[in-house]
Amino acid sequence: MSSKKETTLPKRKKKWTRDDTELTFLGIPTFIWYVCFCYLPMFGIIIAFKNYKMKVGQGFFANLMTSKWAGFKNFEFFLKSGNFKLLLKNTIGYNIIFIILGILLPVTLAIMISLIHSKFKSKVYQTMMFLPHFMSWVVVTYFVIAFLDTDKGLINNIIESFGGERINFYTEPKFWPGIFVFMRQWKGVGYGMVVYLASITGIDGSLYEAAVIDGATKWQQVKYITLPSLKSIVIMMFILSIGGIFYSDFGLFYQLTRGASGSLYEVSNTFDVYIYNTLLGGGDLGRLAATSLTQSVACCCTILITNYIVKKIDKDQAII
Repeated sequence: MSSKKETTLPKRKKKWTRDDTELTFLGIPTFIWYVCFCYLPMFGIIIAFKNYKMKVGQGFFANLMTSKWAGFKNFEFFLKSGNFKLLLKNTIGYNIIFIILGILLPVTLAIMISLIHSKFKSKVYQTMMFLPHFMSWVVVTYFVIAFLDTDKGLINNIIESFGGERINFYTEPKFWPGIFVFMRQWKGVGYGMVVYLASITGIDGSLYEAAVIDGATKWQQVKYITLPSLKSIVIMMFILSIGGIFYSDFGLFYQLTRGASGSLYEVSNTFDVYIYNTLLGGGDLGRLAATSLTQSVACCCTILITNYIVKKIDKDQAII
C-alpha cells in the first residue's frame, strides 16, 4: 500500500474576531471623549494666526471667519515683547528645580518607607505625605496666609516674640523662590513617592534574600538592587516632566501670591500667569492664543528631543 504524506497548512487567523469587537466597543467612549475634548478644540488654533475681533451680534465662528489674517505677527509680538525673557527665565528656571527635586525627594522617601518593617507605620507615613496632593491651591493659600500674614501670621508672631520686626512677605520678593520650591515639593512629593514605591514593591524579593545571604548591607541592597530596578520608571517620569517644562503650575504662582502682581511680579510671573492676567485685562485674543500655541509646540519639541537623546544612550529606556 502506498502511503500519502499528509500536509497540514497553517490556519489563517481571522481578520476580525469577537474579542476585537468587544474591545472596540469598550474603547469607543474613550475615543469619543478624546475627539470631543482634545481634538475638536484644536480648531481654535486658527485664532493664533488671525487678528481676532469680536463683534456684537455674531457668534464665535462668524467672528473667526470675518477676522483678518495676521500670519505670524502675533508670534513676533510675543517673542519680541519685553516680558518674554522674564517669563522664559521664571518658567524654565523653576521647572528645572522642580524636575530635579521631583525625582530625588520621592525616590529617597520611597526607598526609606520601603525599608520600614512595620506595615502600619508605613501606611501612616504614606497617607500623611499623599494627603496634600488632594488639596487645591486655593485651600493651600489659606494655610500659607496663616503662616505669612503680617499681622496675625504664625511666623511673624514667632519673630516678634524673639524681639524682631514683623516681615511683610507679600512685598518681599526675595523670600518667594524658596517658598515656591518648598510648597511645590510639599504638595507633590507624596504622589511621586507612591509611584516609585509601587515600583519598589514589584522588585523580586529573592534578589534581596540572595543579597542578605551574601552579607550585603542595606545601603548595598539599595545601591545594587533597588536603584537599578527603578531606572526605567525614573527615566520615564523624567521624560514626561521635561515635556511640561514650558508650562507652570498656575495655582502655585497665582493663588499663593494673591494675583502675582505688585512687587512679586518679577519672581512669580510665568507664561500661564501672564496669559491669565493679560486675558483679564482685555488683551488681544490672537496674541494670547499665539503664546499658548508657542508653549505647546515648545513642549512637544522638548519631549521629542529628550526622548531622542535617551534613545541614543539606551534604546530600551525610550518611551517613543
